[in-house]
Amino acid sequence: MGAVGLRRAGRLRELLVAGVTDSFGMALGWTILILFAVSRGGLAEAALYNAAMLLGVVLSAPVTGWLSRRFPGRGLLRGAAGTELVLRVGALAGLLAGLPSALIAVAIVAMNIVAWTGFAAMRAEVAAVDAGPRAMTRYALAIAAVEAAGTGVAALLPATLDGPLLVAVYVVYGGSLIPTLLSARRARMTPLGAARRVIPARTLGYGAISPVVAAPRIVTDRAFDRAFFGRAYFDRRRRLAVSPRVLAAGGGVMLLAAGPTLLAVPLTTELHGRHLVALTAVAFSVGCLLATAAVSFLNKSNLSPALRWILWGLVMLIGWLGAPLHAGAVIAAQFLAGLSQTAFEGDMDALIASEAPADGVTTALAYSASVRALGGSIAVKMLPTLVTAHRIDQAVSVAVLLLGLAALTLWAATTMPWIRRAEAHV
Repeated sequence: MGAVGLRRAGRLRELLVAGVTDSFGMALGWTILILFAVSRGGLAEAALYNAAMLLGVVLSAPVTGWLSRRFPGRGLLRGAAGTELVLRVGALAGLLAGLPSALIAVAIVAMNIVAWTGFAAMRAEVAAVDAGPRAMTRYALAIAAVEAAGTGVAALLPATLDGPLLVAVYVVYGGSLIPTLLSARRARMTPLGAARRVIPARTLGYGAISPVVAAPRIVTDRAFDRAFFGRAYFDRRRRLAVSPRVLAAGGGVMLLAAGPTLLAVPLTTELHGRHLVALTAVAFSVGCLLATAAVSFLNKSNLSPALRWILWGLVMLIGWLGAPLHAGAVIAAQFLAGLSQTAFEGDMDALIASEAPADGVTTALAYSASVRALGGSIAVKMLPTLVTAHRIDQAVSVAVLLLGLAALTLWAATTMPWIRRAEAHV
């Protein structure tokens, strides 16, 4: 490995360490905050804070777009991390001090806006060093795995926190953002694209001065992409951060496939008892660790991105078909969910980063995360109103049927010769 390769690897490690540290502290502190909310106001207060969190994720996309056009990556990362640190500690301290829940909810909205703005900026930095799906998926899987660990550690802490233990929670919750602040000094992204530091911008596919995308595409089936994502997609990509149809495809997969995974803790508790939650968290983390290899394997095929994402959605769901029958099925379901959800998110982010104009990578990644969060939040709100935990297999069967039909339709559109000839004339 030459000097350039070593610098690239070092920068990727730095970003990974910062992201993992931040995510562990965030997951630990957020879980503690929700547990305190349940003890103070029951499920209603916890639901309010979760709704505030999702609202912040959705609002982060336009905020990120506005900020990324005006501030370089260094300033964006430092500003987001510094503001989030204050809001993290303030929200938890306010909850423990007995402040009104509405005020805490406002702080949580603001906290998640800046948190997901920083997350988009971090992923843009990863893409600036290595725009391939493998690097993005490795980053996503590390984040997902360590969040499961943070949640598990928080659940093992005593119900009452005081003295040195409470101080330690504050230090970890807020201090976990310090590596992000330090990594910002080597940020490459600017409002005009990636700066020429680690490797030439042309190699990365970013224009250092003008927003020209020159990197090779991840997807091989261009004709189908034009048909599915819209004829104007490739013509507009120099002007738009990301195609709405790409976002709709990703959000639709999350809407149909992510509900059981996002509700894994209450579903597992109701189906087989609280003692199984720790095992499902471990299974999810193990699945995350295998996501990079899975993405590399699937991306060697000629499948279009939409078809790949639908297949990942099917893998997310398939294990839950037997969840009411046996505890082992829940563990298997969470293992498959960790693998497929992480692979799906990394694959989607890599595609969006590679196709976005140079001055819109951070914005595009923010919208990518936002639309996935929106699809997942709708699924979480809808699923409990449709079925009980012991009937979860019925809802999963319907979702599997819909995704299966979609996969067959898209596969036919990419393989049947008369359809491909029609696309060639588009």
